Amino acid sequence: MTSFKPVTAVLRAFDILGIVNRLEQPTFARIHKASGLSSATVVRMLETLEHAGMIAKGDSRAFYLPTSRTLELSRGYDQRKSLALAATPILAALQRQVVWPSDLAIFDNDGMVVVETSRGNGRLSFNRHSGFRAPLLGTSLGTAYLAFTDPTKRAEVLARLSEQPEPWNELARDPKSADSYFLKIARRGYGSMHPDYCRSAYDGMVSAIAVPVLVGNDPVAALNISFFLEAVSEKEAVKRYLAPLRAAADAIAAATGC
Repeated sequence: MTSFKPVTAVLRAFDILGIVNRLEQPTFARIHKASGLSSATVVRMLETLEHAGMIAKGDSRAFYLPTSRTLELSRGYDQRKSLALAATPILAALQRQVVWPSDLAIFDNDGMVVVETSRGNGRLSFNRHSGFRAPLLGTSLGTAYLAFTDPTKRAEVLARLSEQPEPWNELARDPKSADSYFLKIARRGYGSMHPDYCRSAYDGMVSAIAVPVLVGNDPVAALNISFFLEAVSEKEAVKRYLAPLRAAADAIAAATGC
């Protein structure tokens, strides 16, 4: 809870700046309509933003454009830190609900990098810590992320993975099978661990399911739940944990403000 009432004029100025960024040709009339504010207020906000160097009038002077100075507003933004900060209490709450630990990871070229985890020092701690790199096609994190990635971008990623020898990368060498595989994941809404990776990394003892963290239709991360197969099968894990896992992913997306 804030200790003071927000400054309405500042909030309106940010709203107008956001509208100018979103509209293809932000004329005064379109900005006015999109804002729902009075003409006088819109004029005052536009002139204030222009004075601050955040917007400028186009060559025809019929519409406004954001300036390069707006880039300074995102200079301090760090996606990893933002996601980790937002996810920490959500992952803790998820573990209290389902018992098993979770990892939140972001895409990085040919892997998924863990930015936050709820793993402690128990049997499921393994090497999973912030900075751990998980293979894309071997893990639930990677398959969940790729299934919701733009197909063109995914094809580029798979082309890189096709050159890597691990057995879970075999799928990358068969584009038609890969398309069918990721369509199946997108339809059911979750990714799972590759059996070969399960055997290689965990002696066949551990598996995981994961869902994407979506902002609109775009994945910004993936969130998993790991579990011992001696305690619960993947089918049973989906039945028990998929709904709370999805809810946690949605909460992280909402909390980050991405």
